[in-house]
Amino acid sequence: TSALRCPRCAQPCVSPRLLPCLHSLCEPCLRQPEPPDGSPGAARPVLCPVCDAEVLLPAGGVGQLPPDCLAGSRAGAACDLCADGAVAGRCLTCGLCRFCCPAHRRQKKTASHAVTELENTKDCSQAGKPLLCPCRPTEELQLFCEQCDQPVCRECILRRHRQHPFDFTSSVIHKHGDALQELLKSSQQHMDTLEDVLSQVDEMGSAVRSRAEAVATEICLFARGYVRAVEEHRDWLQKQLEDLKVQKESLLHLQKTQLQQLLLDVRAGVEFTEHLLMSGSDVEILITKGVVSSRLTKLNSTAYSTQPSVDDRIQFSPRERAGQCFGYEVFGAILNKVVDPARCTLHGEDLHSARQSQLSGFTLLCKNTTGERMGQGGEAVRVTITHKDKRDCVVKPAVCDNGDGTYCISYRPEEPGLYAVCVFVKGQHVQGSPFTLMVKHKFREHQGVFHCCTFCSSRGEKAARCACGGTMPGGYQDCGHGHKGHPGCHHWSCCGQVKESSECLCGPPSDTSQRSLLRTVAL
Repeated sequence: TSALRCPRCAQPCVSPRLLPCLHSLCEPCLRQPEPPDGSPGAARPVLCPVCDAEVLLPAGGVGQLPPDCLAGSRAGAACDLCADGAVAGRCLTCGLCRFCCPAHRRQKKTASHAVTELENTKDCSQAGKPLLCPCRPTEELQLFCEQCDQPVCRECILRRHRQHPFDFTSSVIHKHGDALQELLKSSQQHMDTLEDVLSQVDEMGSAVRSRAEAVATEICLFARGYVRAVEEHRDWLQKQLEDLKVQKESLLHLQKTQLQQLLLDVRAGVEFTEHLLMSGSDVEILITKGVVSSRLTKLNSTAYSTQPSVDDRIQFSPRERAGQCFGYEVFGAILNKVVDPARCTLHGEDLHSARQSQLSGFTLLCKNTTGERMGQGGEAVRVTITHKDKRDCVVKPAVCDNGDGTYCISYRPEEPGLYAVCVFVKGQHVQGSPFTLMVKHKFREHQGVFHCCTFCSSRGEKAARCACGGTMPGGYQDCGHGHKGHPGCHHWSCCGQVKESSECLCGPPSDTSQRSLLRTVAL
């Protein structure tokens, strides 16, 4: 029969003590190693080798831990007489196996012992020896101290627990047992809940694995479809490239054939004319002069290009959207159009004039070598704006690529004056670059009133003045409807401008009264 073994030293437990985690260690293992301060009773942590929980020993030392009374019953305690059979019964002091129980009754020294069969006992704990008091090993623990909450013997009640309330263990077991039963029920409920949660976790793990397998299948299907689409797009791009190559080669071959034929004709005409001039007589030259002159004139007037009819500008743009193939969006396009900086143009109202501290801008339109608009962006555009008189005054423009061959250039000049603007595409000036930008002072707001006439706006004030220069009879100093100098429409009293959203010009004429003008403005 195997005895309970200590989980730390793997030897049979000697005086097993119960840790707060409800696992047992033998007392010698708990007493080693000694605390750092050398005091055996000092509180110190102990790591349980079963559950890895760190528990703190009581301040009184290992002896304050409760003994594990059920250790023998859990491991199958051995018979005290033969040490071979498992305990099947007990008397007052002995634990006996089934073979030794009858012999125990027959022996003279133990014939008076009352042997109780294990099957008739309340629980397995009664199969062991009676629990004796640790302070008085000859006394059995039969009483329970309510104040100290521990079983005690009769002698301890008379001495250490004299003033404490106590009762027999058989009397208090129901109260404390019921409390343990309630805790047990609560723990069992938690155990059921934990088992349910663990079951749900296992089910969720299975669901996750199943879902991962399904998604992996979807990924494989997507990858195969996408690879098929990419390969199809690759074949289409290669065919498009081959067609473009054949087209360019055909144009070059046609140009080459035409130039070769023209060269043969010119060479034949030159050789014939040279031979005529060197070998022909005067009469022969004069006779053939007309035909030769006509032929050479025609050959010399034949138009032909001094450059190849096509170029080698074939580009591949991997980020260009190319639509969908088999339901998948694919990228990559062959670009035959190449930007020509000399053909790029600038447009916008703020191209040559702007206002101080106001946001202005213009548009750059990129074109290819044939003058066609570029259908995509991505060009290297650089813009510099520098004050002509103040070299340290530089405006930092913002370039926005619209993705359709146009670029918006915005800027905000802080100083008035003339600026030199340079626009580069691929490091080369565009058409019209560099150019001069005139930055005017801040927009001057009107200080007067926008009225039909001074008479109306001032409600008949004779001293009111207007910068339009109109006059009105009857002692009035300024303009009125239908009188001399009236603009015939609404105008500003401060400068005479007839446009309401215009900028205020210089102040009123010198012969007007500033005081009267201010009165008009106030009115």
